[in-house]
Amino acid sequence: MAGAKTIIGIGLAALGRPEYINVKQTAVSNKSEETFKKNAFKVLDDAYEQGVRYYDTAPSYGKGEKYLHEWNDTRNHQGVFLGTKWGYTYVADWELGYDGKHEIKEHSLAKLLEQWEVSKNLLPNLKYYQIHSATLESGVLENKEVLEKLAEIKSEYGLKIGLTSSGENQKTIIQKGLDVVVNGEELFDSFQVTYNILENSTNAILKSALANGKTVIIKEALANGRVFENENYPAYKSMYALLEKLAAKYNIGTDAVALRFCMDALAPSIVLSGASSSSQLEANLKAYNFKLTEEEITQLNELSVESDFYWKERSELNWH
Repeated sequence: MAGAKTIIGIGLAALGRPEYINVKQTAVSNKSEETFKKNAFKVLDDAYEQGVRYYDTAPSYGKGEKYLHEWNDTRNHQGVFLGTKWGYTYVADWELGYDGKHEIKEHSLAKLLEQWEVSKNLLPNLKYYQIHSATLESGVLENKEVLEKLAEIKSEYGLKIGLTSSGENQKTIIQKGLDVVVNGEELFDSFQVTYNILENSTNAILKSALANGKTVIIKEALANGRVFENENYPAYKSMYALLEKLAAKYNIGTDAVALRFCMDALAPSIVLSGASSSSQLEANLKAYNFKLTEEEITQLNELSVESDFYWKERSELNWH
């Protein structure tokens, strides 16, 4: 299998709640909780059958953590390892068109203790416990009580402690995370980072982290749908043309090219599929079937945009 060094996992961000930040590609007519649960379990089952072993969720993914807990307990699969997060709370309560923030950040010790009590139900298959979107503003990487509690959880349960990052300060957040030491030991073992064709400014620091034994998990490899041709983004015409050319050459979809780019340009530990259906998952997994050339990687790298532009554009995307 090409690219066996990097595995494809699945994130539940779009499986556990009826609306998510993206450029909408397909309409979902029935957004009832019953329908979503049935679909989530089908995607998780199909993922396992097709070799996926890493599953990533969070309390803010609506019912995502609950679905994964129930699926994990009822299936009792061998070789499955899970990741979840703490620090965000889902508040939209399944209200379609919710007017306001769908999730609220709180990086306090109280929130950590509250969410850990639920998240630890994913044990013993839980492997990665992560701060959800660590930022400079929240001060979480300087919060002694929080860091010591995470170190305690790490020691007691043998977990990998990680952080996830978003925003134009990703490089700074990663470096601060790498520098955190508690009781004489580096606290963070994993870093989950937004990385894709348009935003890959963290390449150098992530390669350094990988070389030092850290786990690197890539999220938003499809740039929230912006890698798919869209007339609302005329500035990306050259990207769409190249992706279409490569998709035709390798007989796969644009999504697989975007995932393969992350695998070949960075060689991370895990790249997450954000598939919301079994057909999307199947298309994503075709990233295993080929390998980009050095010239193609260079061409795709040249399509990246400035981080501040990328994140401003992302902030303007709607919840669908």
